[in-house]
Amino acid sequence: MPRDPHNLEVFRLAHELALEVYRATESLPAAERFGLPAQMRRAAVSVPANLAEGSSRRRTRDYQRFIEIALGSAVELRYLLDLTRDLGLLPPEALAIGRKRSEHVVRSLHQLQRAVASFSS
Repeated sequence: MPRDPHNLEVFRLAHELALEVYRATESLPAAERFGLPAQMRRAAVSVPANLAEGSSRRRTRDYQRFIEIALGSAVELRYLLDLTRDLGLLPPEALAIGRKRSEHVVRSLHQLQRAVASFSS
């Protein structure tokens, strides 16, 4: 059964989070360009990308694995936001927005995991 990730609220939330991370990391110092900002962007993009890729899988178990990978990337991003806060690299407003959105994405991914697991049982 084909799944369209665009129908998932968590996909839309993750996409918005990725856009926000790109905007926020533009202001980081040039010396950090290939370090923390690149890692944050990779983690942020990984979330909706894995949801999209997983949605193409026919087996529910495969789909669940991609949701798990997306969740790992979302949690990684949450840590990276904490790290930028502790290093004083982003304004508090940008960090608060990113942290709130990443928390929402993590909660939504947990809900998706439970829903897919109950569907396959």
